[in-house]
Amino acid sequence: MHGLSPQRKRDIGALLAVLVLLAVVLPLTLDAFRLNLVSKYLAFAFVAVGVVLTWGYGGVLSLGQGMFFGLGGYMMAMFLKLEASAPELPDFMVWSSVEQLPAWWQPFHSLGWTVAGILVIPAVLAYVFSYAIFKRRVSGVYFAIVTLSLALTLTVVVVGQQGDTGGANGITDFRTLLGWDIATDEARRTMYFVEVAAIALVMMVSLAIVRSRFGKLLIAIRDKEDRVRFSGYNTAHMKAFVFAVAAVLSAIGGAFYSLQVGLIAPGVIGVVASVEMVIYAAVGGRLSIPGAVIGALLIGFLKSYLSETFPEGWLYVLGAVFILVVWAMPNGLAGLGEKLMRRRGAEVAP
Repeated sequence: MHGLSPQRKRDIGALLAVLVLLAVVLPLTLDAFRLNLVSKYLAFAFVAVGVVLTWGYGGVLSLGQGMFFGLGGYMMAMFLKLEASAPELPDFMVWSSVEQLPAWWQPFHSLGWTVAGILVIPAVLAYVFSYAIFKRRVSGVYFAIVTLSLALTLTVVVVGQQGDTGGANGITDFRTLLGWDIATDEARRTMYFVEVAAIALVMMVSLAIVRSRFGKLLIAIRDKEDRVRFSGYNTAHMKAFVFAVAAVLSAIGGAFYSLQVGLIAPGVIGVVASVEMVIYAAVGGRLSIPGAVIGALLIGFLKSYLSETFPEGWLYVLGAVFILVVWAMPNGLAGLGEKLMRRRGAEVAP
């Protein structure tokens, strides 16, 4: 590591610290129930990393990441539900008097097509949608409002299509993945380590992106987009590309959520969930990829603890925590950590 820059060393150190926490400390200290809760929080960490890429580095604030999280979650749940129901129709379709499986459900008989859909469909939709908007130079709060509106619209559509999507109840009651019982503690523990490996890969790829030439251009677009555009770069394409990457990360998180929690419902698509996903990144540090993962875990644990301890007022306590973090630590926990390290370095230096 002697030939690495200080920034690279900090990146690698933070990444290793997060991986040790996830792969060693938590599995050794938590019981099966709590570790499964960590799996749930970790699903949102994929979204938080995407928010860091788009908002922290690209200056594009999306308040609708729940859309893509829900897409990934519903696609995985469709495959699991078809496997659980075979050869009959899913139960909610029977209750809604649906007599034949909709054509757009057919590809989800295959796990391969399901995984391809999770990776490709959100990317294509996100790129086409955002490029059309960025081409018209719509950005900032206007883009955030558009994504918020789309998340709300999609929630209404999903709830209204009871026969196709399970409506307000969502898709649930599935236990197997290719015949493997995923509801056992051992299976969930195995899936947890698969999820940790996936988030490790995502963090490494994301760090490579932000430290590359493309990452430097993203920062330039965030700070002075007009200058970058006048230099001959297609800024709409660049912003749309990173937005599509974030959409894929959100969809992957949604797929893991369905596997670990055993259900997917419209609540994870809506406005409240989408705003919470931004808060994960804000608390962890909107310029820190490892910080986004820690932010998702921390807020997840806080929600669980406060809802158990203060069932009537936990939302107010959580809201106060958010306000305090934004006010006192604008760069999140990662920014606070870097400030303390710099101060300690200054004290140690002769």
